[in-house]
Amino acid sequence: MREIAVEKKVLGANDAVAARNRRVFAEKGAYVINMISSPGTGKTTTLEATLGRLVASGLSVAVIEGDVQTRNDADRVEATGVPVEAVITGGACHLDAQMVGKAYSNLLPKLPETLDLLIVENVGNLVCPSAYDVGEDEKVALVSVTEGEDKPLKYPSLFNAANTCLVTKIDLLPHLDFDFNLLVRNIKSINPNASVFPISAKTGEGMEAWISYLGGRCAKDAG
Repeated sequence: MREIAVEKKVLGANDAVAARNRRVFAEKGAYVINMISSPGTGKTTTLEATLGRLVASGLSVAVIEGDVQTRNDADRVEATGVPVEAVITGGACHLDAQMVGKAYSNLLPKLPETLDLLIVENVGNLVCPSAYDVGEDEKVALVSVTEGEDKPLKYPSLFNAANTCLVTKIDLLPHLDFDFNLLVRNIKSINPNASVFPISAKTGEGMEAWISYLGGRCAKDAG
């Protein structure tokens, strides 16, 4: 009982900061997504491919990059020319609203007057990040074809919270014993309303649909 009470208190305090973040993001006009996956899913590679296409389409984008140690992923994002702020958790398995709010404050001097999209790349973990609201408009779950079709069943909290799922590394499908349709059925069994985008950051397959979706969300948010 004590553990549950403490957890509720921690999440309650986090949610209050997340609500404040959401108001601040809205003032900038930004649609905010929180990208969550396990390590090795290709989250940063997908982000790099996404950023290049978004900037080419004329959208203004910024990134908050979370990691346990090193600026390696933040440096990769920075190389795309998109404003980025790194959050090094020093061991924590997730970003919380306080971390994201502070990172956004540090980003502000680098941002244009209005911002179309803010992308939060969370720490590689499927459990903790799903419980923490950081002020995002939506969580985006990533799962690769190298991870197994039962991932949504093993981590239902994330796939229930994420209405958008990216299935990465689909260029590897010819070389794997992987049932893509079973994965989709498992995702839909957890969240019937989830949108599923099969993509390959390497070949570009499926990226057009993903970018179109993001563009639509930004336009809807601006309207």
